[in-house]
Amino acid sequence: MFLFFGMDSTNAKGEKIIINRGIGMESEKIQDIKKFESIVSHGITLVDFNAPWCAPCRVQYPIIEELSEDFKGRAAIIEINVDENKKTALHLGIASIPTLIIFKDGKEVTRFVGLQNAESLSKAIRRTLRQ
Repeated sequence: MFLFFGMDSTNAKGEKIIINRGIGMESEKIQDIKKFESIVSHGITLVDFNAPWCAPCRVQYPIIEELSEDFKGRAAIIEINVDENKKTALHLGIASIPTLIIFKDGKEVTRFVGLQNAESLSKAIRRTLRQ
């Protein structure tokens, strides 16, 4: 699963992206790493790599939703189901979930492995916004 939070999601270039939302819903598979790279190539993007069977990932979900509201218009917040997007996860070296990565203009800035609280993620996003 790959999803953006927010009803009318756009990437940092302002291009509208239509993605299904919610754990367990149908989704768009991002098997092409070039497509993933184009999504994170502009601005700041927090990517949550997860899977529906992962209990810590389900706990992380409301925190990610909260961040999407807090940083609306300043950072894109997306989720990727590693089971459905194996090539992307493998390319990025995702070995454990949840893994959360902050990208700035396509480059990885910060990586978190394991369940993260809203404060630590928010602090990392704010720091990246200031860079």
